Amino acid sequence: MIPAELDAVRGRLEDFAGEVFTSFSRREQRLNGGLYLRGLMLDGRRKSMQPMAERLSVDHQRLQQFVTSSTWDYAAVRRRLVARAVEVVAPEAFVLDDTGHLKDGDASPGVARQYTGTAGKVTNCQIAVSVHAVTDTCSAALDWRLFLPESWDDDCAVGAEAERIAARRARCAIPAEEGHRPKWQLALEILDELAAWGHIPAVVTGDAGYGDNTTFRLELTRRDLPYVLAAKGSTSAYPSDAMPATAPYSGQGRRPAPRYQDKPSTLRDLAITAGRSSLRQVTWRQGTKKTQGNPTAKMRSRFLAMRVRPANRDIPRTDDGSLPEVWLLAEWPPHQPEPTDYWLSSLPDHTPIRKLVRLAKIRWRIEHDYRELKTGLGLTHFEGRSFAGWHRHVTLVSAAHLFLTELRLTSPKTPGAA
Repeated sequence: MIPAELDAVRGRLEDFAGEVFTSFSRREQRLNGGLYLRGLMLDGRRKSMQPMAERLSVDHQRLQQFVTSSTWDYAAVRRRLVARAVEVVAPEAFVLDDTGHLKDGDASPGVARQYTGTAGKVTNCQIAVSVHAVTDTCSAALDWRLFLPESWDDDCAVGAEAERIAARRARCAIPAEEGHRPKWQLALEILDELAAWGHIPAVVTGDAGYGDNTTFRLELTRRDLPYVLAAKGSTSAYPSDAMPATAPYSGQGRRPAPRYQDKPSTLRDLAITAGRSSLRQVTWRQGTKKTQGNPTAKMRSRFLAMRVRPANRDIPRTDDGSLPEVWLLAEWPPHQPEPTDYWLSSLPDHTPIRKLVRLAKIRWRIEHDYRELKTGLGLTHFEGRSFAGWHRHVTLVSAAHLFLTELRLTSPKTPGAA
């Protein structure tokens, strides 16, 4: 937004900041919070401290002190943001994902050479895990965690290496309780925090990095959180009608327990066995790209949905030794020799295929969010070195994004509406 456009919504922005920054103890903090939001939303390639300060005509140390060394609690701000975002979005699902922040050097917290889908390769970056409230028409980032690789956890090293890591952690003021944890565990921590704030999703969705993790799926089930998660075709499973059998008792030793007699198949093989005759064409939303063959820009493809029993030694069996059933959803587009995408879902067995498809595909919103958060609002531009500073920056970026989302929903012609 140019200054004149931002001035036109200044009253709304002040009201918004007044609500989400209620937890700030000092008036100066509230003023600086609103100032930082304006800096993030003003036009400009970089949204780091110096260029934002120049555009705002203030001393950049004012912004730097507010984010890096002030004492305000970013979790308290997030709690207010989450309540407002859930009310505004009225989410059909919570979508979880992670995204890479490309970085130079190794001083920023969590930076390491690691794989990120953002670049599609191993590169020097930070990785953030986030959960978003989504519908097909709008979405908002709710909560964040910064992933710390093992190279940032002195408990994962010994001797001189552990001392080096401890010194680097101290420079970034990383709390002692923050160590290396897998991304799926960070996602669970976010969902638990949101639940503690009173926000429980109707369904959780995510990509195969989460869906292929048996422990993650089990933890969602333990929390009574239904899911629709992408999975790989190589994931092992039995058809729903496969049942364990008990071998005859020989009269000696322990009586045999019920066991599946055959090896499990894969999601790919189960879908191919079901065949093209099981496919249904499903339209899940209206797109924007009209073509001669699709003048209405409908998003549609062919899918099959069937009940299966994922097979893994860690999955608890029922009393009769059987594995629990879930949905297998597979997309098999025309002219393709086999399915191209797979999902597992714990939604009830009477769930219509159209609903399964719509929820499986709703993840597109998170890519929309990441694009706006990064390119428009400077999510990846923070140059500070402190752990708390990074969390404060992404919290303020999320606040700016929510404000622009509200503008789009209530005043879609307003310049800058997300």
